[in-house]
Amino acid sequence: TGNFAPFFNRKLFVDLSHNNTLYRCCTSFVNLGVRDRRKVTGKKWEAVEIFEGDVLKPETLPDAFDGVEVVYYLIHSMAAGQADFEKLDHTAAINVVKAANEASVKRIIYLGGLGKRDDGQSKHLRSRHEVADLLRSGNTPLTEFRAAVIIGSGSTSFEMIHHLVNRLPMMICPRWVYTRTQPIGISDVLRYLIDALDKPETIGRTIDIGGPDISTYRDMMLSVARALGLKRFLIQVPVLTPRLSSYWVNLVTPVPTQVARPLIEGLRHETICENDEARDIFQFKPLSLDEAVDRALARVRNHDIETTWTSATSVSDLAPVDPSHLRTDRREIEVDSSDKRLFSIISSIGGNNGWYYADWLWKLRGFIDKQLGGVGLRRGRRHPVELEAGEALDFWRVEEYIPGRKMLLRAEMKVWGQAWLEFEVRPLAENRARLVQTARYYPKGLLGLLYWYTVYPIHALVFKGMVRRIAELAARR
Repeated sequence: TGNFAPFFNRKLFVDLSHNNTLYRCCTSFVNLGVRDRRKVTGKKWEAVEIFEGDVLKPETLPDAFDGVEVVYYLIHSMAAGQADFEKLDHTAAINVVKAANEASVKRIIYLGGLGKRDDGQSKHLRSRHEVADLLRSGNTPLTEFRAAVIIGSGSTSFEMIHHLVNRLPMMICPRWVYTRTQPIGISDVLRYLIDALDKPETIGRTIDIGGPDISTYRDMMLSVARALGLKRFLIQVPVLTPRLSSYWVNLVTPVPTQVARPLIEGLRHETICENDEARDIFQFKPLSLDEAVDRALARVRNHDIETTWTSATSVSDLAPVDPSHLRTDRREIEVDSSDKRLFSIISSIGGNNGWYYADWLWKLRGFIDKQLGGVGLRRGRRHPVELEAGEALDFWRVEEYIPGRKMLLRAEMKVWGQAWLEFEVRPLAENRARLVQTARYYPKGLLGLLYWYTVYPIHALVFKGMVRRIAELAARR
């Protein structure tokens, strides 16, 4: 795997591992060694054998390729933010072709990019096509799938659009927002890649894949806005160069300038399917633009976050809520108390027991929430010491409750976004435990960001005092 889309690669392996074939995961260090074996070790993937390799170091590849029949090539060095990403792409492709030849690999399946080849082609699209040529130059047959914007986590284009729409009520847009493209949902791309294993007629062919809708980037922005329940206004300006656009994108989204610029240069070119081979070979209909966007954002819209907080991995690894949107306040403290007693203090919070620190601020927040039409602080709690998942707790909802270990609360007050407060207890010794208290906030639009930065100093004070007070109460014999 490579740097095309970390989530995309992980999802592909999860889907593949549901079959009865052994799949081998070779991690790539194109991104300056960030993606190492530790990023995948311990994942609950069935029938996945993990090898560590570096596509820029050919001597590390033979073990990973030994006995392999099919190689999925999803590497794209642009995500590493390197100015010479074209050179890195070429080197990686050449090394993989050589390793595949020596290991007698039967097939390479490559996910490239749509777009016509011409002299004015952007570096980003040109590199995708040149990599396909290099992969095709070896003895191993190539199946090339070409896609435009992929709707889902891991797609830089989609995440850039998501960030812009989420944060800006009005957008000054360059001409490229009216460029035609044929977006496709990530679930459909995965299905093409996996189904190709059982379609020998795809060997040696280039197959364009896209959803049923030919749309513009403006259409995608408005579709994301509808899915998020936001009103957005787009104003086109005649002059806004890719360089200026990339600076603006970097200012309001987490996408760095060195990634945004080649990406935006590529957005000036139409990316539409040029053949119908996918429709002829594969017997399914891809999702529409709105369906793909709805599916990508459904968990955010429906507060469906159970898989995030109950997983053993970090939020940044698996969160359905885009982790680069999240604002986090994390506190840890070791306590001279048994884990059982520590958790009993945590699970008694709220209601008549109060919030252990600056109770008057909590009451003031409840009063303000009530004036804004929220639930306020008066709901209390059902029982002074007992809790269950799904219960109301003042202006929170108990999202997850694991007795003795974890309590996750979801805010139901007015917060212009979504907020969670998590308490986790980790036993260290007989009378020693660690408390991890984490507040997470997902801002909705510009108001959400303003809300976070306005109240953060107060939150920092309250959360710091609260974790210390919980530790003090638990330490009392």
